[in-house]
Amino acid sequence: MKIAFAYALALPIGWDRERATHGAGIRTFPLVAASSCAFVLIALRALGPSAGGHANVIQGLLTGIGFLGAGAIMKQGSSIHGTATAASIWSVSALGAAVGYGAFEIATFLAVVNFVTLRWLVEVKRQIDKEPGSGE
Repeated sequence: MKIAFAYALALPIGWDRERATHGAGIRTFPLVAASSCAFVLIALRALGPSAGGHANVIQGLLTGIGFLGAGAIMKQGSSIHGTATAASIWSVSALGAAVGYGAFEIATFLAVVNFVTLRWLVEVKRQIDKEPGSGE
């Protein structure tokens, strides 16, 4: 059930990224959340309450998802694109891990913040980019 919940929380984020034609989208975000949740659940079964063992699992998730996010970042001349996608992939991984540990309030908060940031702060960013001295 937890894996399905992590998947469901990430689905609207992935849908929104897909709709906006970003590289990572409807498949990537839910899969990252579900697999992060699964790794935590596996660790809970295999390691029990060992804090050190769980720290290693979280460290592995951070590193692995960091590499996945790095693949979303593109540099074209002096412009860099994909940093928001990379950060949101990382956030969705944290969402999945939170669900795995039963921290549903953290997971739900991350889902809402991620969706709102990616969906509604786009126009704010465009306005900032148009301001004099913004590099354009």
